[in-house]
Amino acid sequence: MTETASGAAPRSPLFVRINDDMKAAMRAKQSDRLLAIRGLLAAIKQKEVDERVVVDDVQIVAIVDKLCKQRKDSISQFEAAGRTDLVAKEKFELDVLSAYLPQQASDDEVAAEIDAAVAAVGATGPQDMGKVMGVLKAKLAGRTDLSAVSAKVKARLGPVPTKIDPAR
Repeated sequence: MTETASGAAPRSPLFVRINDDMKAAMRAKQSDRLLAIRGLLAAIKQKEVDERVVVDDVQIVAIVDKLCKQRKDSISQFEAAGRTDLVAKEKFELDVLSAYLPQQASDDEVAAEIDAAVAAVGATGPQDMGKVMGVLKAKLAGRTDLSAVSAKVKARLGPVPTKIDPAR
């Protein structure tokens, strides 16, 4: 971790990279890129102020992931409304933010992680889904869409058993 200029709390490498990218965008006069990076830095600063902590790389990745999800939602909303100008702006910001996420896990990696998690917790059915997702969330957060992973885990563990009413 790198010390801040004032010698205060050390900063994570990802934060330093984002800050350096902001400075580079300022020098290159890339206003759209600068706007996206400043928005990210504002979200990081907001978390630090709200929780009175210095964020680390894991927390920054969570913030970036949240902002990416917001951009994806905005893109779908703007496409539905026919606002191609705003769609282009949001896609550009999504591309800028995505550069700060870790490399995305492949489908094969996700399947292997699901198999390993099911074996680790000894999952036998859908009632163990929470335990499996707890393990997977720690390993795959920021590397893949966890809602898609959840659907795969649900399919892997089988359907929820239906209770038959003995009174019938």
